[in-house]
Amino acid sequence: MRYSIISYSFRRSFENGSMDIDGYINFCQENGFTQLDPWMKHLEPGLTDRSWLAKVKAAGDATGLPFGCVAIDGGHIYEPTAEERAKTRATANAWLDVAEFLGASQVRIDTGGRVDTMTDEMLEIIVDGYNELIPQARAKGLEVIVENHWGPTKHPENVVKVLEAVDGLGLLFYTNNWAEGKAELGWELCAKYASLTHIKTFAFDEQGNDPSVNLSKAFRLLKESGYAGAWGIESVPHDGDERGAAVKTLALIKRELGVN
Repeated sequence: MRYSIISYSFRRSFENGSMDIDGYINFCQENGFTQLDPWMKHLEPGLTDRSWLAKVKAAGDATGLPFGCVAIDGGHIYEPTAEERAKTRATANAWLDVAEFLGASQVRIDTGGRVDTMTDEMLEIIVDGYNELIPQARAKGLEVIVENHWGPTKHPENVVKVLEAVDGLGLLFYTNNWAEGKAELGWELCAKYASLTHIKTFAFDEQGNDPSVNLSKAFRLLKESGYAGAWGIESVPHDGDERGAAVKTLALIKRELGVN
């Protein structure tokens, strides 16, 4: 089994200075995670300073943990004008270079789209954009994955449309962030496409489960679909204990999978 946690889960710790990228890498090694999934915000110095990025890579290498998925914001596919799309594509390309430098295996790039609906024109632009980007990423050893994250991808039907239309596009299966009332439908329709997960937790009861969501069903559907990717976490604890939530969510995953 492979386990990861996106560094976004520690964004408050990064913001208050109690964690940096080295601290994130060490935390993952010390707490049973097997790959590193950085949020691009925590790698931003590396866009212009390759010596800084080389130190991050060396820190990862020293732990023996590979870089898995780099979650990219601002490199999404759809914007309403060609000029705006050129800007987001430039952002995506810059981050593909960073991910390649780190030896990462995946990049998360969203569809874009500021509204929940997805017109045929939007779908065409999104499909064409991924079809252009995926070969470029593949040449760098990277799988492109889309997340049910914002805009039209909050609706499971739209996620399926995109995945069915784009060969080679994987899914970052996010248990949260579906349109209201559509989470379980999203799990049912999309589990079979998953290439990585973001198991979302907010709080824990005495048994170590998040009482706000029936994650057991999501795990069952993923297992039944033959999911073989890393079991990734995005924890956002209400109590602010980011390190504690990471450890508790990993324990929850292992219980669900029957792993000691």
